Amino acid sequence: MTPAFLQSGLLHSSRTKQQKVKWIQTHKLASLPCCHSTRRSYFLRWSMHCSERTFVAIKPDGVHRGLMGRIIARLEDKGYSIVALKLIKPSKTLAESHYEALQSKPFFADLVAFITSGPVCAMVWEGKDVVAQVRKLIGNTDPLTSAPGTIRGDFGVDIGRNIIHASDSISSAKREIELWFHTQDLIEWNPTLHEWIYEKV
Repeated sequence: MTPAFLQSGLLHSSRTKQQKVKWIQTHKLASLPCCHSTRRSYFLRWSMHCSERTFVAIKPDGVHRGLMGRIIARLEDKGYSIVALKLIKPSKTLAESHYEALQSKPFFADLVAFITSGPVCAMVWEGKDVVAQVRKLIGNTDPLTSAPGTIRGDFGVDIGRNIIHASDSISSAKREIELWFHTQDLIEWNPTLHEWIYEKV
């Protein structure tokens, strides 16, 4: 007999994490075979924790300096999961859309020129409170005022070459993810290490 969660298309990649969590809450995973209450509770808790996503981009300076691996390792070491990644040389249109909130600033043209000057490592990360926590991990806009241990504090010295961008709010993350990625680019997967990151209840 086919389990109800397969019949419903729960695991179909087109479903968002929020849709999956809603289905789980509605059905309480009652039809999942071989799942006792503790496992169901943990699975639901994990799904809810991991529903938040953020956009992160390693800028051309970070790519040219060979920092991609170390930056990705820091986010993975924190316990976050990557759900999309691509190396792209942004078009002027994409760059202007990305920085549209800064169009009135005198440095807008320089921002666009720099971000389009070379490859950018564009990524989507997922996990509990990921938007706020990644902002803490990258540090202040000016590397010289960033604390040691942050990405900008450890690897940067100039505000115009500050290595990395990360969404500053959940709404910004949603907009930027939709700007840089198609829905089918976002991979739905359940890392096995999550049971060692999120407490079982």
